[in-house]
Amino acid sequence: QVQLVESGGGLVQTGGSLRLSCAVSGRTSNWHDMGWFRQAPGMEREFVAAIRWTGGSTAYADYLKGRFTIAKEDAKNTAYLQMNSLKPEDTAVYFCASAPDQLGITWGARSSPSRYTYWGQGTQVTVSS
Repeated sequence: QVQLVESGGGLVQTGGSLRLSCAVSGRTSNWHDMGWFRQAPGMEREFVAAIRWTGGSTAYADYLKGRFTIAKEDAKNTAYLQMNSLKPEDTAVYFCASAPDQLGITWGARSSPSRYTYWGQGTQVTVSS
């Protein structure tokens, strides 16, 4: 059973930075792409970023405008989300997710939550003004 555990959330002031981590366990292959999503109260879950585990291709939501960076560390089976220049509108619960995809067939659907099979429990990020 694949398990994802997020960490690194917290309270930060506008303009500050946080780095979220997503530790993956129970995975028997490197064919899992990783995604980060977020959900604010009363809002739908929205795509933030994704990374191909094989090759490292990345994708980001347009609204981020270069403020966030997704990365991975193979040796630790961990994905990261570096968040800079944080704004109050970035306040949300952030989730990481894993999508088994050996050949990258579903990469085109990387921004869709339905693409991802495994999800973490989420970590709260609060940005104060």
